[in-house]
Amino acid sequence: MRRVRGRTTVGGSPKSPKDAPAFDLGVKDFAVTSDGESIANPRHLERKARNLARYQRRMARCQRGSMNRRKAKAKVARAHRKVRNARKDFLHRTSTNLIRRADTIVIEDLAVTNMVKNHKLARVISDAGWGEFRRQLEYKAERAGRRLVVIDRWYPSSKTCSVCGHLLAELSLSTRHWTCPTCCARHDRDINAAKNILAAGQAVARPTPGDACGAGVRRQGPSLPQSALKQETHAARRPA
Repeated sequence: MRRVRGRTTVGGSPKSPKDAPAFDLGVKDFAVTSDGESIANPRHLERKARNLARYQRRMARCQRGSMNRRKAKAKVARAHRKVRNARKDFLHRTSTNLIRRADTIVIEDLAVTNMVKNHKLARVISDAGWGEFRRQLEYKAERAGRRLVVIDRWYPSSKTCSVCGHLLAELSLSTRHWTCPTCCARHDRDINAAKNILAAGQAVARPTPGDACGAGVRRQGPSLPQSALKQETHAARRPA
């Protein structure tokens, strides 16, 4: 097992393009795929926060309009630029790997603008760059002739059992593992969400007339998850 551009592969070779990965974006791990792989969150801003704070304190002590203040301001700007470039490089590498490994990629629609209103998580969510990551996936999928399926943001992927389809009434953000009360399956929160996102994406992308405009996810079991609608797809390969 070895690391390949931020993700773990078994046997040293990437997966076939026929596989359709789905992944759940998060804060602890940047993404967790439906087959259990995790992409670590590099937290670029957090790693540089101490240096940034020191440079900003130095700038604050300098007299306005002075040469020392201009030098200190240049150091702050350079530190921010390094963080921005490192984040952009990580997002480009990750999105390119995902586009190369599959013909269809399934992600969940996230209301990033609303999520950053949570002051406890705003900084780390902004540092992750989810909005830029989705933008890169969209244009790279279109350019490569891949298909990107975006699942409705209200689909309860974390609270739905990926084995039997049981839907929990409540699931707190602090709960990372839970056991289904119906089938007793033990779930990792992120992997379970990624599996549900994959199932919803497959239902949406199925080439039947009924599924083309958005279909419910069908599972075996007494309870069924809520409908997962296709928000956006970048369709298929261009003719030669």
